[in-house]
Amino acid sequence: MRILGIDPGLRTTGFGVIDVQGSALTYVTSGTISTQHLAVGELPQRLKVLFDGIREVVQRYSPDCASVEIVFVNVNPQSTLLLGQARGACITALVSTDLQVAEYTALQMKQAVVGYGRADKTQVQSMVQRLLNLPGLPGPDAADALGLAITHAHAGGAMARLAQASGLGGKIGGNYKGGRSR
Repeated sequence: MRILGIDPGLRTTGFGVIDVQGSALTYVTSGTISTQHLAVGELPQRLKVLFDGIREVVQRYSPDCASVEIVFVNVNPQSTLLLGQARGACITALVSTDLQVAEYTALQMKQAVVGYGRADKTQVQSMVQRLLNLPGLPGPDAADALGLAITHAHAGGAMARLAQASGLGGKIGGNYKGGRSR
């Protein structure tokens, strides 16, 4: 199974792809999608760069599923809203390619990868390097994305079985409801 991990960010979004065979994890690729070349006020253009970048990664590496970090409220509500929009663009890009998307908190990822939910970025980078036998430390955004893919490799099957058993595994679809047009 090939898993794509996404660490969403409005300025820099990390991605990482791993292959999983049994308990063996193999590094495929990782990197970042940057919108820093665009002005801060160009939100729609930044979201398009993220959307197109994620779709390009999916097209190039053909993952079977994806995992994305869940974003919680930060100290600055405006930053939280912007990050949520970046996350939405990433998830929309993934589901537009018919990928199943799992979601994990940073705490869950750190527990799965480092064994400690309050681990810092350098600890995550170091453990990702060890788990995937990388020759050097991945960048912090790519390391988080690879960590999310590793988390899904370890926890995804159990979570899917739990969702199925609890009745949460069904498809949820929206229905268009016509409104007033004049």
